[in-house]
Amino acid sequence: MATNNRIEYNWIKDVETLEEYHPGGYHPIMVGDVLHGRYHIADKLSFSGYSTVWLARDIKLNRYVAVKINIANSLPRESKILNDLSVPISSPSSVTCTLGVGPNGTHACYAVTPAQCNLRDISFSRLFSLDVARALSYRLTQAVAYMHSRGYVHGDINLSNILVKLPSSFDDLSIKQLYEIYGEPETVLVTRCDREPLTPYAPAKAVIPLLLGKYAEKFTLSDAHLLLSNFGETFSPASETRLGKDCHIPPAFRAPEAKFESQSPLSYPSDIWSLATAIWEVIGMKAIFSTEFVPEDEIVA
Repeated sequence: MATNNRIEYNWIKDVETLEEYHPGGYHPIMVGDVLHGRYHIADKLSFSGYSTVWLARDIKLNRYVAVKINIANSLPRESKILNDLSVPISSPSSVTCTLGVGPNGTHACYAVTPAQCNLRDISFSRLFSLDVARALSYRLTQAVAYMHSRGYVHGDINLSNILVKLPSSFDDLSIKQLYEIYGEPETVLVTRCDREPLTPYAPAKAVIPLLLGKYAEKFTLSDAHLLLSNFGETFSPASETRLGKDCHIPPAFRAPEAKFESQSPLSYPSDIWSLATAIWEVIGMKAIFSTEFVPEDEIVA
């Protein structure tokens, strides 16, 4: 995704980069929108440099889904991966669709199982109980083993991409009841630095992501059910060569071969390294290799 270095909008904490609302960038979404006559947008769950993710009520199936909307004109490779990983194959857990042409282009979107939070947000400076940490580590290992059995390397295993499942009773809540329990969506007016009116490229309001989960110390064994997410770096070694120099995983989770053998193809072992560093962080609260206080080169040394 091309980065727009020009500051056009007044900064808003905890939201996506507003300058990326431009042709080829994010699709402007508002709470209350209904996509494809089916997905009623209730709140925002998260965002990345390539997508925004929204909590929506599936009117057709009467349940909640997470709707991931990619930046415009991005390659729809993630849809094939999601379908290949769905269990059972005859009843896929994801629905792929394409938004009609919006102000910023055509966007691929995916409706998938929603989650309450990621492990990064809920474990920062907090510890899981030992039993919970063991259960999370076991289930994360199972998820990675399943991906490998289907012929895929995840390519970006870190705590931000490890989600905690919502309880099945969550689907029983109406949108009104959702707001009564978790609060109305938190929004902030979007304004331009030059005080000019907004263009159609950007939303009128920015939405602060909703935290549905609880913090690590309050987790019980019944909460320890995980989902792997964010398959933007996922690849199949049997059909695609991914060199070490093309690895985009954060340095703290990056396998040594990606750093020291940059011209060699990556495969399943690089995932195993990232899995091990993630398990360490689940059990010990802090990353085994962290660039938080020291430069990346010192970590490598």
